[in-house]
Amino acid sequence: MRLSRRGFLAAGLFGAASLATPVFAQTKLSVVATTGMIADTVQRIGGDHVDVQGLMGPGVDPHSYRQTRTDILAMTRADLILWHGLYLEAQMEEVLQKLGARKPVFAVTDQIPQDLLRQHPDYDSKFDPHVWMVPALWSHVATRIRDILIEQRPELSAEFQQNANLFLSDLQKMQGFAETTLATIPQEARVLVTAHDAFSYFGRDFGFDVMGIQGISTDSEAGLNRIGELVDILVERKVSAVFVESSVSDRSIRALKEGAAARGHEVLIGGELFSDAMGTPGTYEGTYLGMIDHNITVIASALGGSAPARGLNGKLSAGF
Repeated sequence: MRLSRRGFLAAGLFGAASLATPVFAQTKLSVVATTGMIADTVQRIGGDHVDVQGLMGPGVDPHSYRQTRTDILAMTRADLILWHGLYLEAQMEEVLQKLGARKPVFAVTDQIPQDLLRQHPDYDSKFDPHVWMVPALWSHVATRIRDILIEQRPELSAEFQQNANLFLSDLQKMQGFAETTLATIPQEARVLVTAHDAFSYFGRDFGFDVMGIQGISTDSEAGLNRIGELVDILVERKVSAVFVESSVSDRSIRALKEGAAARGHEVLIGGELFSDAMGTPGTYEGTYLGMIDHNITVIASALGGSAPARGLNGKLSAGF
């Protein structure tokens, strides 16, 4: 998948203001975003012209998240609300739709071509929401956010366009890094076992068999039968590593490890992946690019591939 490239919007030229006409700094656009991935993308594109608040921080599971009174107050006061859509924020949809009748509220995935989406296995006419796992897919979200910001503040269109182009270039580089780095993993080792099925787009686009203990949503408990089936696969395919997730309990993954050990097959915990939430704010892993860089590097390193110790940009925390 290649990122679309659009030219810059023409910037308006304004004459210098006369001394008799004071120039006031424009108020920042107040934006509330449901997930950290959206909030970070808005900040990259909006720059100094946006004040962004993300509702769901590190380790928060968006599938089961319910808005708090503080969240409702923040959304009521915001100029703009951006949510993911694709049934990710299932518990918040009614509130978001009601707010949409009173102010600008947008689902940022609503213009991704449907032929790029995976059908949700549990719900008819719904799709897997985990599109952020592939940078080329996330580029569609980035362009959608760019267009929304331009719509809200057309006088800043040139700057938003420029910031978006820089971010799209970074996404393209991360996509290339993923393709080349993950290709170093031996074909027989490209089995990705995680706590829930958040990596199906990742598997489809980078050539992995992906197996989650739980389904696309984390609401369903993993049954003993599913654990048993996956233990059989780990043993038969000699899978060497499984992965925990930052926003999902590691209980089921550790049950898999113990089940394989009981069958005489050692499975390591390959590392912790960011699935539905990013890392700690203020760190590289607390950005969208850092989140994906971390996942690519950890997966490649654990499954026998070759990856730079500190990731594509040399910014990953040591000792991941």
